[in-house]
Amino acid sequence: MVQQGTILHNTGFAEPARTRMLDRLWEIQNRQRFISDTDIRRLAGEFSISAIEVEGVVSFYHFFHRKHAGKFTIYVNDSMTSRISGYDRIIRAFERETGARHGTTDATETFGLYATPCIGLCDQEPAALINFHPFTRLNALRIREIIAALKKGAPVETLCDEPAAPIRYTAGERPGIFFTAFTPGDAVSKLKTNSPDTIIGALKTTKLAGRGGAFYPTWMKWQAAADQPTGNKVVICNADEGEPGTFKDRILLQKVPETVIEGMTACARAIGANFGLIYLRAEYQWLQKPLLELLERYRNKKLLGRDCCGLKDFHFDIRLQIGAGSYVCGEETALIESAEGKRGEPRTKWFFPVQRGYLQLPTVVNNVETFSAAARILQHGVENYQSYGIERSSGTKLISVSGDCRKPGIYEINWGTTLRQLLSLCEAEHPWYIQESGPSGTVLSLDDLDVPIAMFDSMLTQHIRCGGALTIFSKNRDIIEILLNYADFYKKESCGICTPCRAGNFIVERKLERIRDGLATNEDLDELRQWGRLMRMTSRCGLGKTATNSIETALKKFAYYFESHTDPADKRLNMKFDLEGATADYEAYKS
Repeated sequence: MVQQGTILHNTGFAEPARTRMLDRLWEIQNRQRFISDTDIRRLAGEFSISAIEVEGVVSFYHFFHRKHAGKFTIYVNDSMTSRISGYDRIIRAFERETGARHGTTDATETFGLYATPCIGLCDQEPAALINFHPFTRLNALRIREIIAALKKGAPVETLCDEPAAPIRYTAGERPGIFFTAFTPGDAVSKLKTNSPDTIIGALKTTKLAGRGGAFYPTWMKWQAAADQPTGNKVVICNADEGEPGTFKDRILLQKVPETVIEGMTACARAIGANFGLIYLRAEYQWLQKPLLELLERYRNKKLLGRDCCGLKDFHFDIRLQIGAGSYVCGEETALIESAEGKRGEPRTKWFFPVQRGYLQLPTVVNNVETFSAAARILQHGVENYQSYGIERSSGTKLISVSGDCRKPGIYEINWGTTLRQLLSLCEAEHPWYIQESGPSGTVLSLDDLDVPIAMFDSMLTQHIRCGGALTIFSKNRDIIEILLNYADFYKKESCGICTPCRAGNFIVERKLERIRDGLATNEDLDELRQWGRLMRMTSRCGLGKTATNSIETALKKFAYYFESHTDPADKRLNMKFDLEGATADYEAYKS
């Protein structure tokens, strides 16, 4: 039960009880499979807020239900990689075996069947979650066996899969960086001999940049937080990788979560923080138990808590927060709002999180890969890290590869690797349309095969900035259907707080439908570009600013494809109404 007032950690950091709002909602959802009016009124009293405010939180998140979601709640991934891997067959098989129709529960409320965006298993499609336990590489026979076992009373955790984590290292003959041996304490043991300035200096020398896609220099963010007045400060790990096609952070948390914890601890030491928080996306709840157990082992080894890592007066601990299904919470200020127990709506940028973040305290937010890389720099040293990659883009990069290829999985590549090399390594099958960094990234074509993958400040005049995913589509895939899937995703995931994003994503989807149905003109293509510019310039957060990236670059890279769908000479429904022609007979009759 949540304590009244505040929650005091052993490091001296205090959190308002309201920060446990999502935890309490999950307790109710998991226990009775929905959240009732009575529950909302009870929580309102517990947190001393209005019932309307609680209702607003519940209604914001995808995985909180106001009606019974079934004893066994099934979520089938409907991202584009799932669509090309048999999504329709899987949905039909679940409907047949459970008796539940898509989007509903069956008559006995035993099974609920729902679609959901990417669940971080795109390398193992078709995939689904049942009560947030993962099931991969599904087919009709396997689904029949799973549902039959559940009906007989088998616990879902005894039937689920341990998702494979295929790591395909491609940086050469040397060992990589991210998945080499790591023993608890390997990185934080260096804190005794490295001052906060030295830690930040190492990141500056290696040019480590945020690995979520923005590539903001990590040292600058940490330095800005360190420069804030002393007092309580916060370190947050963004483990809410909701970009369709991305799963690299999931594999880091499966294979080497210790590096993430120690990267956060190093950040805390560098900026003077005494509290950390890992915001884990709801789709990764199956990782919750091992992560909690790992955090407890770190506390027992005195690597977290008071005087942690053998450093007197360095008090730092980490709390795990489970999200509830909202892509926009990947944006750092929306994540902070969510962690505070509120709707995950992005804040206006009056202040950066390093100035006023979690609970209005100076806060560093980095993603899983960034903290893991920081730990490896401490563990192996600056020179070792710089020996990988190319000038001004040192180190390696993790890329989630899926789609039309024979070897999907995680690829750890040297910066400077070309697209052609990566497609060869994953054995891409007739690549044609290539999506980098997920739907918010850009579209690549065969014209980009010899372009290297590098960071923004690379010395290369032309390079691909890949945030972490590469989804490959072969020549038999319909570009319009791909873009429609992305547009539907952004329309549903928009928080709706700003008009350009709320209205723009809806209109963009309608325009794409016109193209699909053969009703579009060149004017529709121009309007798509105009909406892209408008959303990029005026949306509050990155969701709206990047939602049309794929469409805008596809219009450039595959102009011929769109032109073949918008030829007004063959689409008479698109012709303007000719009033004079329509009334010519009448005018002749009058005369």
